[in-house]
Amino acid sequence: MAKGGFRGMPGGMNQAAMMKQVQKMQQDMMRMQEELENKTYTASAGGGVVKAEVNGKNEIVSLAIDPEAVDPDDVEMLQDMVIAAVNEALRNAEADKANNMSRMTGGLNLGGLF
Repeated sequence: MAKGGFRGMPGGMNQAAMMKQVQKMQQDMMRMQEELENKTYTASAGGGVVKAEVNGKNEIVSLAIDPEAVDPDDVEMLQDMVIAAVNEALRNAEADKANNMSRMTGGLNLGGLF
């Protein structure tokens, strides 16, 4: 390898410059990950009678159930609506994370590193 650079690197980028760029990308990714963990994502089911909110850590932050949705003779339907709302909120969080990661890495697939 030639001193001060990598053969075939565009613009003759040297190792120090590449390491600096990698460190900046790591800092940006950590900042983005922290921002995403602090965001909340909301979804509803059953026409809005069940609402779930999750954070970027995939934790349920709140769950709201309209009293009209509570039918003692059909608890299974309420359970299904809760599951549907929570799962949709989690999907929203994952989609936002994937979108932000794709923007950060320029569309590179880093194999689930984050």
